[in-house]
Amino acid sequence: AHLLVSTSYKVRMQALKCFSVLAFENPQVSMTLVNVSVDGELLPQIFVKMLQRDKPIEMQLTSAKCLTSMCRAGAIRTDDSCIVLKTLPCLVRMCSKERLLEERVEGAETLAYLIETDVELQRIASITDHLIVMLADYFKYPSSVSAITDIKRLDHDLKHAHELRQAAFKLYASLGANDEDIRKKIIETENMMDRIVNGLSESSIKVRLAAVRCLHSLSRSVQQLRTSFQDHAVWKPLMKVLQNAPNEMLVVASSTLCNLLLEFSPSKEPILESGAIELLCSLTQSENLALRVNGIWALMNMAFQAEQKIKSDILRGLSTEQLFQLLSDSDVNVLMKTLGLLRNLLSTRPHIDHIMSTHGKQIMQAVTLILEGEHNIEVKEQTLCILANIADGTTAKELIMTNDDILQKIKYYMSHSNAKLQLAAMFCISNLIWNEEEGSQERQDKLRDIGIVDILHKLSQSSDPNLCDK
Repeated sequence: AHLLVSTSYKVRMQALKCFSVLAFENPQVSMTLVNVSVDGELLPQIFVKMLQRDKPIEMQLTSAKCLTSMCRAGAIRTDDSCIVLKTLPCLVRMCSKERLLEERVEGAETLAYLIETDVELQRIASITDHLIVMLADYFKYPSSVSAITDIKRLDHDLKHAHELRQAAFKLYASLGANDEDIRKKIIETENMMDRIVNGLSESSIKVRLAAVRCLHSLSRSVQQLRTSFQDHAVWKPLMKVLQNAPNEMLVVASSTLCNLLLEFSPSKEPILESGAIELLCSLTQSENLALRVNGIWALMNMAFQAEQKIKSDILRGLSTEQLFQLLSDSDVNVLMKTLGLLRNLLSTRPHIDHIMSTHGKQIMQAVTLILEGEHNIEVKEQTLCILANIADGTTAKELIMTNDDILQKIKYYMSHSNAKLQLAAMFCISNLIWNEEEGSQERQDKLRDIGIVDILHKLSQSSDPNLCDK
């Protein structure tokens, strides 16, 4: 640490670079560094001094990287003045036209990392020195002027053009991660959607990955899904990216696809027609957890309020065997999304009856296994909601009424200590005994015989208004 105050600039720089490498993604080192002092001055304070505008650019950038790593590791708070008033503005300065191309790349990449997970820093960066507009300039290399005047310059620009685009996409992705207004500003920047679409088919895999990350960030916007995404048909190059891509790319691209398949997205139809079901079903078989989650999540979104043909195609593509595999997945996220898919498949009466007539036995078996297993409240609640949907079918409800084991389980959950589970079990009963439906009297008699009416009487005196009303 004492080398940071050496009289030799070279020594100071080497020490600074060393700290920059040590602190990166290393919470243990960062937590130690934050308390180190040299001549009574703490390291972060020394780094801040090295950020000042009168210091060489290389020193400013490397100090900013040290402080960024320490901040991301949790050693410095994101609202600390050394981050908000010193590090962030310094990195934004590095993105300006006055800087060398390599400095602009490093500045943008470091800033993208600094603000990646913090909403407030994203907001501050977005309104500092017109950063969003400034980044648009990153796409203008090599410029036609340099091509005519200077071959050396052209060569230099070409070399950095990929890196500049990659850095800009990364920073746009971080800026737009949470805030709707920022996303709108990014998309309204000149030719932004065209640039992303072009980025998705670039030869450089790093640029393609950064473009997909940027698209994923912007796809969180309902408004943009309905407008810009549709106008530029971004689903086409995205589907292309999903063919034979490495896992890192597949994870981000499939996350984006999940958003494009939400029910209000106009891209949903064309994506379906381009063979997405087959692609997503294959993702659910991946050994990579994130891909399994995304595959099943996208299918869940696809099945929401879908027509019967789509639901049948999903079930056919997935196969009962694979559905069971997913329902016994060790990851709770996969399990919850698979239950969500089942719940979406089993909605609207004709669909419920149709699916239960072909897959009823297996679905009831799966439901039984989950209700008997060691699962958390959310999983059990979702499973009881699936039963409530089945109970809403016309012919499907008989699969519950003729299954004493399931009826006993519903009865058990009606008296459970958790109100959410009680409520979900009550929905099942409510759908089974609905007066206006054929056979309701026989069903009511059977439920009375197994003691469910007694529990209902007890619950009507409950202090929980939801249970009481139900």
